[in-house]
Amino acid sequence: MRPSRPVLVSLAVVAVLAVGVGYALRPASSSAPVASTSAVTTRPPVAPVDAGGPAAPVPVKTAEASPKAPATAPAKPNRFVGSEVCADCHEEQHTGWKHDWHARALSPATKQFVVGTFTGAGTHFKGESSEAWVRRDASKYLMRTKGADGNLGEWPVQWVVGGKRMQDPITLLPDGRWQVLPVYFHVTGKGEWVDYSEKKQGALAPDHPFFWANFRRSAQHACLDCHVTGLDARYDRASHQWETKFADAGVACESCHGPGGRHADSQAEEDIVQPAKLSSEAGFAVCAQCHGPRRTLFPMLDAAHRFQPGQRYDANYQPMVLLVGNERSGDFFNDGRPSTSSFEYQSLIQSRCHMEGGATCLTCHTAPHDPHAPNEVKKPKVTTARTSANAATCQGCHAEVVAQGEKHTHHKAAAAQDCIACHMPPVVSGVLDHFADHALDVPVPKNTARHDVPNACNSCHAKETPDAMDAALTKWWPKADARQQRRLRLADAFDEKTAASSRGPLEAVLADTTEAGTLRGAAAKFLARRFKHDVVPALRATLKSTTDSTLRSDLIDALGSVNAREAAEDLVPLLNDGSLWVRQGAALTLAAFGDARAMPALQALATQPETSGLVQPHVMLGQLAMRRKDVTTATREFERALDLQPYNADVLVRLADLYVVQGNVAKGRERLEEALRFDPQSRSAKQRLSMLPVP
Repeated sequence: MRPSRPVLVSLAVVAVLAVGVGYALRPASSSAPVASTSAVTTRPPVAPVDAGGPAAPVPVKTAEASPKAPATAPAKPNRFVGSEVCADCHEEQHTGWKHDWHARALSPATKQFVVGTFTGAGTHFKGESSEAWVRRDASKYLMRTKGADGNLGEWPVQWVVGGKRMQDPITLLPDGRWQVLPVYFHVTGKGEWVDYSEKKQGALAPDHPFFWANFRRSAQHACLDCHVTGLDARYDRASHQWETKFADAGVACESCHGPGGRHADSQAEEDIVQPAKLSSEAGFAVCAQCHGPRRTLFPMLDAAHRFQPGQRYDANYQPMVLLVGNERSGDFFNDGRPSTSSFEYQSLIQSRCHMEGGATCLTCHTAPHDPHAPNEVKKPKVTTARTSANAATCQGCHAEVVAQGEKHTHHKAAAAQDCIACHMPPVVSGVLDHFADHALDVPVPKNTARHDVPNACNSCHAKETPDAMDAALTKWWPKADARQQRRLRLADAFDEKTAASSRGPLEAVLADTTEAGTLRGAAAKFLARRFKHDVVPALRATLKSTTDSTLRSDLIDALGSVNAREAAEDLVPLLNDGSLWVRQGAALTLAAFGDARAMPALQALATQPETSGLVQPHVMLGQLAMRRKDVTTATREFERALDLQPYNADVLVRLADLYVVQGNVAKGRERLEEALRFDPQSRSAKQRLSMLPVP
């Protein structure tokens, strides 16, 4: 142990620009990082609660306090203090963490951390729509490329994201935004620069949302939420300036253990979170907060309501599955499994290992600061011949199957003895690499033939047909057919090629109480999209029978999308539901139906301290006021929504209309220009600007 430093000494911590998309409730006093530094500029070129949120207040009769009862001192507010304070008492764990890639989630662009080929002479990259020159000038790393105005400029690289497989360079703009530059260094490929966004999105013009200099490519919007610890990002609407603070660059101690200020003061065990001692569900959420894209309750700038370890996942997030808003995501196979890396949570929660066996990330993985095999996999206590550390974790639940060896695998090759070869094949793409599928299922070659879903058999036997692989699989594992039926049904349900005949499979998925709730929720939304009002009875029946808050939210969205006003009586009781997701969804949908019973619930959500940071109730109240031609109230509610979520281009356009109607053309113009600042392709903003008189 090194000598302990005073735990109350104040720390200066690095400032960073934020990302998050919104988070669930925690005490407002619990998260402020202790300090920040001014943003680096360059030339021009997003209170623990029960499931889903706090329940509606219930009047409680309290007994008169006994005069002898001692007064209870209020709990001291918690705060982030940074990993160096943790190191005072936990030096060994701190050292272990510093050698793990979690510590390198975000690093300063210095020689110690930069892995890309920045040379004095420079390196040139040219893609279909992007071009860049990277070079090093003494200790500075620079990238020359086209900026938002279409002209060439040179930007300093001040931070880098990752470095294990891919490293993304970040530059800070004068308005405080952190922008991810257009080309990344592919470490595990050929050691070359690549434009991954261009490969996914196609050619990118400067007005494309994913052009590197636009808001959608800011680290605030896309990276820092999961790449720093203790994030606190702010945006000043008047000056259009961003400010960001954080306790640590990278995924540090307090990302998994929660703010450490109270524990540093008291050194009491109860003042810090130990993920291994949490319930299985809460421990799972610690990893899931970053290992799966999700919808968030509160907007990304709301640091006071950001997720903290110990909270329930569904109180803060809802996992994205198959759909992003109303659009189909390209990050999923047709059977509902994620096809892209970083969706490990979405994969695992639809596996039988989780649904029946209760497996979570911590079943196979260990803490970043503990000794581990690659990728934080637990080191096996007993080493078995021809079994990898990855597969060794399977023995905890499947010892008998593992012991069968070749009798089970029917393969001679050593690689085929590994459980993950067949049950976690590397079919998931991550940037330009491939990763293991965490859905942990049996191969289904028929889905490859029918729905273009890859399978483990053809991953190795690439020259064989899926039909040949299916015949071999049926011969060796006759009972596999029963397991395969689930994935066949899911693919029949979700594949757009079979959309016309998908109603039966979709309704079967929705009605199956043994199916993953996220897949049932996706089925509800696909039913509404494809079969409209005809499926309302099935949606209502499931809503009445389920207690899964995420599924209920999806069902409410589906009923709202088909304007199922006959379901209003089903929604009214949900205005007092224990899940904040469900309460908000019920209120918004009833309001969209024109049901007056929604108004008190919306006003409560918009005004009660614990929920006033929600954006959508303010937007809906503004819309309802516009229907009543109450311009004053509509303006106030839209402005409040923008205080919370200033990058909401749709609300900026609506507000611009209100100001123009009131004769304040200058303010209307400001809001439209702000909308284009966040969404350069906003047609409505461009159209309205063209109609305004020239100032």
